Amino acid sequence: MVWHTLRAFRALPALAELWVVVSPEDDGFAEACPDFGQTHEVLTATGGSNRAASVCNGLKALLKQSAKPDDWVVVHDAARCLITPAQITALLDACQNDAVGGLLALPLPDTLKSSAAGRVVATVDRSDKYLAQTPQMFRIGALLAALETAEKLGLPVTDESSALEAQGLKPLLVRGSAQNFKVTYPEDFALAEAVLKSRTKVSP
Repeated sequence: MVWHTLRAFRALPALAELWVVVSPEDDGFAEACPDFGQTHEVLTATGGSNRAASVCNGLKALLKQSAKPDDWVVVHDAARCLITPAQITALLDACQNDAVGGLLALPLPDTLKSSAAGRVVATVDRSDKYLAQTPQMFRIGALLAALETAEKLGLPVTDESSALEAQGLKPLLVRGSAQNFKVTYPEDFALAEAVLKSRTKVSP
């Protein structure tokens, strides 16, 4: 999954550096991606106990080595291994001149229900509801400050956007893709494999 994710980001010369954050105990990345470490590719074993902590630690490592607080960072979850260069480029193009930054997201396609005790209690208006995806693109300094503030206040942070939202900011929504789903459940692996195979088919 990580290898497929890296392949998409490697196809974009617009990115100055490509960083991968792994846990200090990680022993599988080198085997899965033996060619990682090319020019402008950095591996940092600063992963934390959750997503927000890993991103926060990765941003701090970036600032220590080469980046500036006003630089853009594009954060992605390797569990979304079906991301394409075109989708990443769409995010870069949409956000590069935005005051806040933004994220890939998909308008909710299904009818949405709220429940209690396993039974439907209401149908929720879905007209303004989106499924958040990654990558998400923000200024390094602003994102780091938002993540640190959320941690101090004990606020739930399920993605980078939610940390910025807690600061009163309104990230830009950029149309994502249904194929950019998060591989989470066992059946997702078969679907992801089918999508990847369909992309490698060569027409006669």
